Amino acid sequence: MAEPVGDIALIGLAVMGQNIILNMNDHGYTVVAFNRTVSKVEEFLANEAKGTKIVGATSMEDMIAKLKRPRRVMLLVKAGAAVDAFIDKLIPLMEKGDIIIDGGNSEYKDTNRRCRDLKSKGIHYVGSGVSGGEEGARYGPSLMPGGAPEAWPHIKPIFQAISAKSGDEPCCDWVGDEGAGHFVKMVHNGIEYGDMQVICEAYDLMKNCLGMTPDEIGKVMEGWNKTELDSYLIEISANILQFKDEKGEPLVEKIRDTAGQKGTGKWTAINALDFGIPVTLIAESVFARCLSAIKNDRVEASKSLKGPENTKYEGDKAAFIEDIRQALYASKIVSYAQGFMLMKEAAKEFKWNLNYGSIALMWRGGCIIRSRFLGNIRDAFEKNSNLTSLLLDDFFRDAVHKCQVSWRKVVSQAILLGVPTPCFSSALAFYDGFRSERVPANLIQAQRDYFGAHTYELLENPGKFHHTNWTGTGGRVSSTTYDA
Repeated sequence: MAEPVGDIALIGLAVMGQNIILNMNDHGYTVVAFNRTVSKVEEFLANEAKGTKIVGATSMEDMIAKLKRPRRVMLLVKAGAAVDAFIDKLIPLMEKGDIIIDGGNSEYKDTNRRCRDLKSKGIHYVGSGVSGGEEGARYGPSLMPGGAPEAWPHIKPIFQAISAKSGDEPCCDWVGDEGAGHFVKMVHNGIEYGDMQVICEAYDLMKNCLGMTPDEIGKVMEGWNKTELDSYLIEISANILQFKDEKGEPLVEKIRDTAGQKGTGKWTAINALDFGIPVTLIAESVFARCLSAIKNDRVEASKSLKGPENTKYEGDKAAFIEDIRQALYASKIVSYAQGFMLMKEAAKEFKWNLNYGSIALMWRGGCIIRSRFLGNIRDAFEKNSNLTSLLLDDFFRDAVHKCQVSWRKVVSQAILLGVPTPCFSSALAFYDGFRSERVPANLIQAQRDYFGAHTYELLENPGKFHHTNWTGTGGRVSSTTYDA
């Protein structure tokens, strides 16, 4: 029998899988490629992988036989049942100490479960977030691995070699136990939803309130990309807005205004509700996509529901464009602050030891949300690893203070002119709530106690619960207390 040659195997030859295999090959690793439809392996070896060291496998048994020990097998298949099906087929073929890596967009709860199941069988399981799309996978993605820590020394050289680099540092490090890697990737995707929506709100304001053409807006965003807003999403938005179709007309204006979604932004919002963390901007960005999807209803409503008579901004155009830029920057800061709050709560719940500065570095290159100010996030957590909110770091506090007059002006004008800015608005509402020593929840508690005897605490004696017979006709018995 031939000596095993494979450093790692990869199952799944869709575009991401093929590109990661080619990336690993570029860095000197011998990859064994396998796909459920074996003809895809032959096509890959005859075309994209021609002239490389990549080895094909005709079956799962053949794939395993070609791997050096400990065997490392990476899955890049559709999340859910397909992952479980491949794991079930791999278990009988593997030995204690072998490693299975799921590089798909799996839900972190599934990764928690798989880690525990495979640990009992002596197999090390890793759930890794992979971000950067097609180009990132080929030339350097952001990688967020978590799971069985015993696996990390065996995959670290490969993962850090193929990842994007921020300076000399790889945009890949160990995240934490069990589903930590996939949780961090979920939050990354939620922030991505938010970033995309705030850019769209800025575009909408310039288009509808200032009457600017896509070309003009694209050139403005090109300029923004040389400021604090320097990021991949601003860069591609500038390119998209200036792109012409075969008729020489802006293609973006011909695209139907209904946004799709694969669910990871929704998962972030659902988990935020489960953990009781107010990730309002990401939730609004998900709802904005839901609203976009009911196109037929919106078309019908547009015929009968009236808004303001005047929809054009009549002040200084250049000054308002700068106000929009600052509103976008402040909203973006709030979005990241909320995302890191959610990760902190999950870390507390699952006893994960997350390194938040390292996570910011992992997102600094290769991934969709890569941007200049992730370096500032890393600095914030390096200064204070116990930072409860990015908004309390000097850099981000001062940035929001500087932006807030413009931010308030933009949200006010958007309301007056009838242009929806759900993320700008919800981010500002969160900021005002977060900086308020007192919010009106005291009245909510009184209402709950009045109709349901749910009790309340007093300012002078927190931790002790009281019930009042508000009408004189109620009873003395109170409901049990619980936390959302």
